[in-house]
Amino acid sequence: MSEGEQAPPKLYANKPRKAQLKQFRGQHKSNEFSSPAAMGHTTTPPPPPKEPFVRRYKFLWPMLLAVNLGVGAYLFMRTNKKDTGEKEQDSSPVSTKDVTAHVAETSVSSPSITNPVIKREPIPEGQQRELLKWILEEKRKVKPRDAEEKQKIDEEKALLKKIIRSKSIPSI
Repeated sequence: MSEGEQAPPKLYANKPRKAQLKQFRGQHKSNEFSSPAAMGHTTTPPPPPKEPFVRRYKFLWPMLLAVNLGVGAYLFMRTNKKDTGEKEQDSSPVSTKDVTAHVAETSVSSPSITNPVIKREPIPEGQQRELLKWILEEKRKVKPRDAEEKQKIDEEKALLKKIIRSKSIPSI
C-alpha cells in the first residue's frame, strides 16, 4: 500500500464500542510511524462486549418475581384478617353475667362523670323560616343521579314548603 491509500475497513463479528474503535485507531496510527520491524506485529481483536444486565442476571428475575408476589399476598392477607377479626368480635355473643359484673365494678370504684346539658335559647321563628328557605334553595340546586333520588328530593322539598307555609313551625 502506498502512503495515500488507506487500509480497507476491518469486518468484526461483534460491533465494537466507540472507545474500542478509538483505541484501535490510535494503535494503528502509532504502528505506521514506528520501525518496519513493528509493522509485522498484528493487533489483537477487541474483547467481546459484556452481556447486558438483564441477560447476565436472568436467574434473578424469577426469584424477584416470586418474592414480590409473596410480599403482596402477605400484605393482602394481613389486611383481610384484621377486618374479619373486628367483625367477629363485634358479632360475638356477650353473656349478661360478664356485663353486669363489669358495670358493678366500675360504678363502685369511679364516680360517674356526666356532661351538663347546656340549655340554649330557642331560635326565633323568623330565623327558622329563613333557614328552611335556604335549605329549600339548596335542595333545588341538587342534581339527582337516578329516579329514586329525584323522588326523595321532591318529597323533602314538598315537606319544607309545607312547613314554611304553615302558621307555626313545629319544634324539634
